Amino acid sequence: MAGPEVHWFEELGIADVPRVGGKNASLGEMVRELASRGVRVPGGFATTADAYRSYVEANGIGPALRDRLEDHRAGRATLRETGAAVRELFLRGEFPAGTARQIRQFYRELSARTGRAGLSVAVRSSATAEDLPDASFAGQQETFLNVVGEDELLEACRRCYASLFTDRAITYRELKRFDHLAVALSVGVQEMDRADLGCSGVMFSIDTESGFPRVAVVSATWGLGETVVQGTVDPDKYLVFKPLLDVAEAPIVERTRGAKLHKLVHDDDAPAGAAATRLVQTSPAERQAWVLGDDDVLRLGRWAVLVEDHYGRPMDLEWAKDGLTGELFLLQARPETVQAGRSGTRFTIHHLRGEGRVLAVGAAVGDAVATGPACVVRTAADIESFRDGSVLVTEMTDPDWVPVMKRAAAIVTDHGGTTSHAAIVSRELGLPAVVGTGDASRTIPEGQELTVSCAAGDRGTVYEGTLPFDVEEVVLGELPESRTAIMVNVASPAAAFRWWRLPADGVGLARMEFVVNNIVEVHPMALVHPERVRDEADRRRIAELTAGFPDGQEYFVQTLALGLAKLAAPYHPRPVIVRLSDFKSNEYAHLVGGAAFEEPEENPMLGFRGASRYYDPRYREGFALECRALRRVRERIGFDNVVVMVPFCRTVGEADRVLATMAEHGLERGRHGLKVYMMCEIPSNVVLAEQFATRFDGFSIGSNDLTQLVLGVDRDAEALRALFDERDEAVTRMISEAIRKAHAAGIPIGICGQGPSNHPDFAEFLVREGIDSISLNPDSFLRTARRIAETERRLAAGPGPGPGSTMDA
Repeated sequence: MAGPEVHWFEELGIADVPRVGGKNASLGEMVRELASRGVRVPGGFATTADAYRSYVEANGIGPALRDRLEDHRAGRATLRETGAAVRELFLRGEFPAGTARQIRQFYRELSARTGRAGLSVAVRSSATAEDLPDASFAGQQETFLNVVGEDELLEACRRCYASLFTDRAITYRELKRFDHLAVALSVGVQEMDRADLGCSGVMFSIDTESGFPRVAVVSATWGLGETVVQGTVDPDKYLVFKPLLDVAEAPIVERTRGAKLHKLVHDDDAPAGAAATRLVQTSPAERQAWVLGDDDVLRLGRWAVLVEDHYGRPMDLEWAKDGLTGELFLLQARPETVQAGRSGTRFTIHHLRGEGRVLAVGAAVGDAVATGPACVVRTAADIESFRDGSVLVTEMTDPDWVPVMKRAAAIVTDHGGTTSHAAIVSRELGLPAVVGTGDASRTIPEGQELTVSCAAGDRGTVYEGTLPFDVEEVVLGELPESRTAIMVNVASPAAAFRWWRLPADGVGLARMEFVVNNIVEVHPMALVHPERVRDEADRRRIAELTAGFPDGQEYFVQTLALGLAKLAAPYHPRPVIVRLSDFKSNEYAHLVGGAAFEEPEENPMLGFRGASRYYDPRYREGFALECRALRRVRERIGFDNVVVMVPFCRTVGEADRVLATMAEHGLERGRHGLKVYMMCEIPSNVVLAEQFATRFDGFSIGSNDLTQLVLGVDRDAEALRALFDERDEAVTRMISEAIRKAHAAGIPIGICGQGPSNHPDFAEFLVREGIDSISLNPDSFLRTARRIAETERRLAAGPGPGPGSTMDA
């Protein structure tokens, strides 16, 4: 029977936080409440806060501890001196006999339960004030892995007690105004899985950067997961779209392969009392391989949903996969405290004005921009050299760095992902950080003026020099209702979640070519026919990008599908209109391997582009890959709200050929509810709109190309810039006619060009003409949406210009 100072996990629940801390109470809650629903948690037990207090009293620690803390507050001792002295008080202590006896007894019984004498256990700290809804103490106290034997277990418990006073923990409690002496520590002792032979990592049930609540974010690495938390390894990253978990085959919207240069494994040869783990290099095969397959990612995603639903709030979880049995486990669960505490109706947007030379690129933490001189600090021993207000540039951070991080303008690290120590602390402090750059601490000069930008989504960039930027405070509030659907234009998967709070009616234009250019990078035909690529640099780059994939074609299909799925996720189940590739031949030629497949053209803007490529032998096989990617987005990942749009379709006959080609590749209009739209951007599209309307489910006006072709003005010609205006009467008459003909044919028509975003009066014109939807750039969404609603109110109040009218002067 459990004694008063030690309890089995299954005897505990979330109400026991005061007795066993947030971590152990949560483990007990999951074992007791979620095991029956398939969530697996390794068995174990926890010591209580009373056991900690007994230890403090038995060793007379209290008075000396108070004196040391008072010396620190009075400035008579540094943080480092205070922390070291207090920890030594604990490390010299002995357990009361009763407490030691109970810990030994429970360890023996846990070994008996598992059928393994001398069981290897993980020993984790759980402070009684940690993992509260408004504060996270994650990573502040120690965890000891692969602990074997009763004496070793007691020593690990003693060291956990001492870790209640790490420098970071002292600083954090001061910041949160917690009474140091009111916080106690529970120790969790948990059966050690063999993740050192498998893999492990962390998971959030919310996107930690944007606060987007409908994804689970999984970080994964080989071996034990401490390397992910500490930021010593760049992990793989997977995003699961939670609403489709029980609907679609594989609703995974991102797979990003990390470098995974090292892994932490058990050290069975370690002497007694020494650390029983060691860091080793991973093999080339491990670095190229994905840590998790789809089944494991989806199971973790389902567990994230179960835990989040049970607790009723976003959660921060740790997981592991046993390399011997292949079993997945959840090791910890705590509330996510940063995004959960932010307003859902107010957010700040940073706009970088201009760009400089890029010095480093990594994962973005936060969404802000900061500037300052670089202060390169490579090791903790040199922390004192840090200058307040500088950009801290270092290899990685750990709890000892927190006091310095608080004084920094921004953080840049060589190693770590978005769940590393540097990322967690930067997020808590509200600092922009770029983590996992690879070599910033070696390539950025000391004192160099820097601009650290996390304003472009999940890709963070460090620029040379001080660049200007604007800060905009956005308050969503209540938008007036409007008849016109207000949609957004999107392009970059990296920034897909940045605008999820906007009350958009869907996506009016998702640009496929942006995903191909910035993420895929390779010309699709170079992946179908790699033997035709002669350039050695291109061949090497293709080999790098496609490593770990069965072949280049699967690389293209998966990478494009995931990029499009991530663009669609924030707007599901509202329509997301994806435009098929619309590169010009000169733009295709600049893709990796593209020079082997593109012929020079005198005027690419009017050349081999859009629909004409899709059925042509020169590109037909590449188009087949686009179709495969779209089928995967709709049918495997589950975003059947994706609408496919055909650009630059010159003739009715060409429309028939494109639709037939799409059907050959499994994208048949009407099958599985597939809708196919056409860009209305060529005068022939307007003149023959009645005929095009029988072949497509909707039109979307491309005002840029329509203006170019109606006025005969090359939109890229600087000398003719003053003539290029979509508000010209010739263009607006064309647009009015297109709207009238679409409505007469009974199909919807919208606009996705730049015009409504750039010119609010142009948006008013479109509303007067009765357009069904207007798609705006996200940064102009709110102001233009309000103007659209105001125009509708004025029209409802009295007669206005009719169809075919020109714009007001």
